[in-house]
Amino acid sequence: MTDTRDRLLDAAADLFYREGLSVGVEALTKAAGVSKRSMYQLFGSKDEVVAASLDRIGPGFNASLLPGDDVAGPRERILHVFRVLDEVADRPGFHGCPFVATSIEIKAPDHPARAVARRYKDGLTAFFRHEATVGGAAEPERLARQLTMTFDGASAWAVMHGDGLGEEGLRMAETLCDAAGLRAN
Repeated sequence: MTDTRDRLLDAAADLFYREGLSVGVEALTKAAGVSKRSMYQLFGSKDEVVAASLDRIGPGFNASLLPGDDVAGPRERILHVFRVLDEVADRPGFHGCPFVATSIEIKAPDHPARAVARRYKDGLTAFFRHEATVGGAAEPERLARQLTMTFDGASAWAVMHGDGLGEEGLRMAETLCDAAGLRAN
């Protein structure tokens, strides 16, 4: 059943990101090569599949944004996230942050996928907060929230306009870091 579960979650993550959460169970199970019966044996509802598929891609998505050990200094580590966003926003098939996209489509605040999305967004904010604290920012918590909002806004802008960011998200992040007194090293 693990193989079936993996195929289902991989297909769900791909379809939901590309086409949105309106993808039906029929299309989802067909893309995964599994029966509806198997899906409902593994998950009680489509909502559970949405949450589990988002949870499946979450670690990889966040890891793709964060700098490695070779990027030194809190400011550069924060700006690295925005440089990555600039790069991926120009790629075909970029549909923005999967956590924001899911949260926008799901109106119910208690939906299990909203909790997953919040957890991963909170992880990005925690990264920003840690770096802001290490870098001596005046208000690390506030800067972290502002950086997350800037990331989400830049991501949404890129999707809406379909032509990348032209480093505007990066410039906004630099401005926020400057205003917060974040040191370069």
